Amino acid sequence: MVRDKTPTAQETFLQMAQAAGLRGRLLVTIGLLILVRLGIFIPVPGIDRAKFAAGIQNLPVLGFLDIFTGGGLSALGIFALGILPFINASIIMQLLTAAIPSLEDLQKNEGEAGRRKISQITRYVALGWAIIQSLGITIGLLRPYATTPGIWFVVETVVALTAGSMFVMWVSELITERGIGNGASLLIFVNIVAVLPKTLGQTIEFAQKGGREAVAQVVILLLVFLVMIIGIVFVQEGTRRIPIISARRQVGRRLYRERTSYLPLRLNQGGVMPIIFASAVLILPSSLAGFVGGEGTVGQIVNQIAIALQPGNWTYVAFYLLLIVFFSYFYASLIVNPVDMSQNLKKMGASIPGIRPGKATSTYLEKVLNRLTFLGAIFLGIVATVPTLVEGATGVTTFRGLGATSLLILVGVAIDTAKQIQTYVISQRYEGMVKQ
Repeated sequence: MVRDKTPTAQETFLQMAQAAGLRGRLLVTIGLLILVRLGIFIPVPGIDRAKFAAGIQNLPVLGFLDIFTGGGLSALGIFALGILPFINASIIMQLLTAAIPSLEDLQKNEGEAGRRKISQITRYVALGWAIIQSLGITIGLLRPYATTPGIWFVVETVVALTAGSMFVMWVSELITERGIGNGASLLIFVNIVAVLPKTLGQTIEFAQKGGREAVAQVVILLLVFLVMIIGIVFVQEGTRRIPIISARRQVGRRLYRERTSYLPLRLNQGGVMPIIFASAVLILPSSLAGFVGGEGTVGQIVNQIAIALQPGNWTYVAFYLLLIVFFSYFYASLIVNPVDMSQNLKKMGASIPGIRPGKATSTYLEKVLNRLTFLGAIFLGIVATVPTLVEGATGVTTFRGLGATSLLILVGVAIDTAKQIQTYVISQRYEGMVKQ
């Protein structure tokens, strides 16, 4: 058996069943995800649910928010905010890290201790943001349906929603450390999957009631989704291989010849994170609108912005594209630093054919990275907007809210998690070699 090849499906499932370490991580991940799903159905007290269900039927933004909370908001569970405050806090901290030198120094030069400190600051920001979002939801959305709408109702609901969000954040970190995959991404993945049966049921009902024309429209939309899934897989796996030549070197009496290898640069460096961050930013106006209400000049302005940025509007699509491009470049700059890569190549005695070491190498890598990021961002923009446009053309609105954002997250998270499982399987191979 070739030791460095990609594990087969049979070998992967065998290791998942037999290897204690991998099996333990899988069980921890599944158990914690089930725990979070159960928490969504623990109700927030003091709300007339019949009136609430009737009042939110024509709120499209609520359907969009429900995608990320797995129906927690419409179900009025204590985990209604889900992982959203933590995602928003991560966006804020990454922007601040790029803008504030002291935070950048913590991240780059302080090692693991610096990263832990930034993580702790992110948690405090997530707590503050959870309180703000809880206030907005309680005052703007839940208070009209409260059985006793007083100050104690607001306090109790804000505490319940904030505590639920902090618990979900802790679970996401626990999954990342002791489970498999990125905890925040997996929680969003599970929430999207939880909404799928309802969406598919509505689509089947639409096709049955609408006759042949409706069936044709649904088939067209599903074909577009299928093409998008294939495209997502190709782009997520796409890399640009830059050839590297290692110089001849002598260690003791042994002479090592020149070796040719390659430096892989991914087409989509940020994976699913740019589209998750863009979606989270577009949710902010609706949260602020609920917090400030429609009174006063500021309230009316925020209300108008929230209406303009509802899913399906052309302004929403335009801002969505701009944010995806911005976060793609931003994430690429965080993940890959051309100057650091150039210095590392120089230290290892390696170089790119035809490119001088040092500044010329970093300039070349920066150009390649910018082109790849631009292509990746354009692809993400196409994936995010084309299904929405097809929905508008075909008139099939049952998928609204699910759309391409969720599609990209589902495929991207599935690919990343599968790769991590494969990495564990390969590590098991090497452990077996050492034991032998």
